[in-house]
Amino acid sequence: MAGLAFKDEVLDAQLLRLLGTATYGGAEVGECMSVARAVKGTDLDSWFEAWSRMAQAVASIGEQQQAAGHIQSAWLAYQRACGYHRTAGVMLMGVPLDARLVDANARQTEMFRRATALMRPAPEIVEIPFEGVSLPGYFFAAAADGRARATVILTGGYDGTAEELYFANGAAALDRGYNVLAFDGPGQGATLIQRGLPLRADWESVVAAVLDHALARPDVDARRVALIGLSLGAHLAARAASAEQRLAACVADCGAYDLDEAFLARLPRPLAGGFARGRRRTRAAVAELMSVLMRRPTAGWAIRRGLLAHGVREPLEMVDALREFTLSGRAQHIACPTWVCSAQDDDIGASAPQLVEQLTCEKVYVRFTRAEGAGDHCEAGARSLYHARSFGWLDELLRPREVA
Repeated sequence: MAGLAFKDEVLDAQLLRLLGTATYGGAEVGECMSVARAVKGTDLDSWFEAWSRMAQAVASIGEQQQAAGHIQSAWLAYQRACGYHRTAGVMLMGVPLDARLVDANARQTEMFRRATALMRPAPEIVEIPFEGVSLPGYFFAAAADGRARATVILTGGYDGTAEELYFANGAAALDRGYNVLAFDGPGQGATLIQRGLPLRADWESVVAAVLDHALARPDVDARRVALIGLSLGAHLAARAASAEQRLAACVADCGAYDLDEAFLARLPRPLAGGFARGRRRTRAAVAELMSVLMRRPTAGWAIRRGLLAHGVREPLEMVDALREFTLSGRAQHIACPTWVCSAQDDDIGASAPQLVEQLTCEKVYVRFTRAEGAGDHCEAGARSLYHARSFGWLDELLRPREVA
């Protein structure tokens, strides 16, 4: 959906990503377009300032509405302020850590918690024990009766947050009768930005801890727990499912099969072969190319983001880390029913058929198209359609309206 408001593809994609949450109260179209008009080209300082101003203005509306006793209006305003703060900070990801990103992340969390405190039932703010530390998250109960229900665990990608996962999949799941557990794993959201834990490939270790936490709850039906992965989270969810037998289902929304292969595919062909073979001169040439690229405001954003997420300082360190992120030799070990999708114009999820081909479990593959407004990464402009198809499948398996 190119050319929505920005000439720049990266900024336009970030705008669409936020607009896609409007269905679930995460944004207002007019507010977003007003901000887009205020951003000066690809000036990321301007981007941050414009979104921050709107976030603060909308937060003030929430405070005014709450003081007047208008709870629904306050809830919706705080939700939008959350999304605007997250969007303000996302383009500042990189090393060293930008203090504005730290502040934006804290503010989006504050706004989300103000919003969800007004929900009934309000979610629980949780800390999931993990290797001597804890992972922050939220448990949303579908009802306040304490009865055991089908539950979805939500895991995100490189630059998402547990709060954004509510708008991406959580609200839709609650509407259908599921409990929802959303969390920031290592390298994600507050776990990365506030606590400094970098990304890791062995997501089965992360999900094992999250499942331990979930299954200790009496309101979670241990026979009906699904894992839903968004963006890089689709890769991570599949990786976790390859080693975790307690999952009843897995949903992989537009993730790469092998991150190292995906990187090589983006290199000019003359460089890709030499780099794959480890030639010193080629590696030096690629390092120089990436160093030049990462200084560009938007074209270098994915590299800068990757450095922060992986906890490294040089581009080649990040690239070397990608070798661990592969489903090769693992996908065939996924035992639970698995639903996989990709979108027509999304190169990130283009390798989804590789995953589907390797699956030996019950499986479904869906390809979303440009014609139905769902051709962008993670179907950002058509989340309702995505939810209709993915939850339509999951509902048949887990029967979320049934309670124990």
